[in-house]
Amino acid sequence: MTAHDIPAYMAHLGAAARAASAEMARAGTQAKNDALLALARLLREAGPALQAANAVDIAAAEAASLSAPMVDRLRLTPQVLANVAEGCQQLAAMPDPVGEISGVRRRPSGISVGQMRVPLGVFGMIYESRPNVTIEAASLAIKSGNACILRGGSEALRSNLALWRLVQKALMEAGLPAAGVQLVETTDRAAVGQLITMPESVDVIIPRGGKGLIERISAESRVPVIKHLDGNCHTYVDAEVDLEQALRVTDNAKTQKYSPCNATESLLVHAAQAAAFLPRIGAVFAAKGVEMRCDPRARALLASVPGAVLADATDADWAEEYLAPIVSVKVVDSLDEAIAHINRHGSHHTDAILTTHHPSAMRFLREVDSASVMVNASTRFADGFEYGLGAEIGISTDKLHARGPVGLEGLTSMKWVVLGQGEVRT
Repeated sequence: MTAHDIPAYMAHLGAAARAASAEMARAGTQAKNDALLALARLLREAGPALQAANAVDIAAAEAASLSAPMVDRLRLTPQVLANVAEGCQQLAAMPDPVGEISGVRRRPSGISVGQMRVPLGVFGMIYESRPNVTIEAASLAIKSGNACILRGGSEALRSNLALWRLVQKALMEAGLPAAGVQLVETTDRAAVGQLITMPESVDVIIPRGGKGLIERISAESRVPVIKHLDGNCHTYVDAEVDLEQALRVTDNAKTQKYSPCNATESLLVHAAQAAAFLPRIGAVFAAKGVEMRCDPRARALLASVPGAVLADATDADWAEEYLAPIVSVKVVDSLDEAIAHINRHGSHHTDAILTTHHPSAMRFLREVDSASVMVNASTRFADGFEYGLGAEIGISTDKLHARGPVGLEGLTSMKWVVLGQGEVRT
């Protein structure tokens, strides 16, 4: 396929998706659930073949010297495949939001007014590495009655193709249109430029990847975008806290996995607990090779920790998404200071307070301006699977339409419906 073919190719995909979206929108719940259960079965049956295709992508990524976090995101491990298959089953078991009518109220004129939940139509998904996103996006599209056009990164092409073929097989088994879920099969970047400038075919664009990708999509798209730019997530240890719990949760939030956008990147500790908490969490981080970039007070308290890798934090560190075994550490004098720091330097993704003081917890929930705000829990829970959404299309830090993990409801909108019995306006 030449560059001259890209506009025609993408126009074809767009037209097919638009046509399929009408069929997906009117599909019954049973057919959608049948497709999801078929996909879960096919994923389990095809595990070895999928891993073989994935191994080729991983070998190529390592040969190209892709970063360790990128390679990690690329892996289709047995656990990843088990999770996406379970996500399909969860979605099948969930209520179908499409067609739900809510808020109906009778007006003095005699008419009844309410809102009906409907699919968005066609969404375009642009993502890097993570081939599991192919299944998450496809399964959510199916259940929400949308069509979608998926464009994964070139580094995951073989994995994505293998997964997409399973999706198409599942759709056809359930009597749904294969064009309901399409994959851009070219790695030519011009395809992305076409996809984001096709409002006649695509209703919303959802980018999922690095900050550079998302900034480009946001700047150039002629189609509405659901996005988040980065995940600088905070864990704040309050003045009143269960230290043992705080150690366990903070460790998990930072080290359970370094590459996700919901991993904690910044640790704030109230001065009243800093001397008791920081040397202990510092020892945990040191044992796991986590570099700590500290303000002066934090560094002084961590200096005696054996094996600790310490550095002075710069202004840039407070806003950094490391996606690596690095954490910024700061001692704060009050809850007010912690909230102000998070709202200034955070990415409005996910932030947590660890506290036994209920009023502090409630203030943190109200005043921290983030898509997910947590009390006494690891920031690593901030994803659709853990929230019971079955799967997620991504995380939105926008404030309109969808915020936080975007699942089924985030892929629908509400339209007004009016029920009458022949009323006329006078």
